[in-house]
Amino acid sequence: MARNLILWLHGLDDSGPANQHIQNHFTSTELKNARWSFPSAPSIPVTCNYGQLTPSWFDIHEIPITSDSPKNESSVLKAVQNVHAMIDKEVAAGTNPNNVFICGESQGGALTLASILLYSKTLGGGVIFSGWVPFNSSFIPRITPEAKKTPILWFHGTADRTVLFEAGQAGSSLLEQAGMSCEFKPFPDLGHSINNEELQYLESWMKPRMSLLE
Repeated sequence: MARNLILWLHGLDDSGPANQHIQNHFTSTELKNARWSFPSAPSIPVTCNYGQLTPSWFDIHEIPITSDSPKNESSVLKAVQNVHAMIDKEVAAGTNPNNVFICGESQGGALTLASILLYSKTLGGGVIFSGWVPFNSSFIPRITPEAKKTPILWFHGTADRTVLFEAGQAGSSLLEQAGMSCEFKPFPDLGHSINNEELQYLESWMKPRMSLLE
């Protein structure tokens, strides 16, 4: 049976189960009836943690992350393949790609962006909290026409000291440059976290984009 899927990607040194409480914030039928998936990243050596094994979708060279931070693109592409495999499995089971939404915080936000831009089909939408672009602008030609139709909502706190606000702004600019629809919402004085106002806005943004399925 067709259904809406919300794939939630956590940040560095976190886990899927630790984020499951997020779905309790929503009251609309569309989001409550969606299937939520909270995968966990594998533990890999992470450069910014002095090579220690850390739950991480891909390698990160430094924190704080700026718009000019070095990017480990091969590590990101490997993580993207894993996310695409999750989506493909859902699509093969009967879910329309238009009913698939990806949300991610911090590193999960960066992976959300990369996974949407490099996917071969248009998805329902992508929501990024305090993320960044994990590859260089040379990747723009690889973005498929279908991927460019996926709408993006991007939240970023102006007081973020982990992924600097400028990194979020640079990402929004890159998407506009690529001809994509990106709604960038700055939150004054918010640090590297998610607040209730963001979650309320996410619900109002996502709800009309979802099919109300039986």
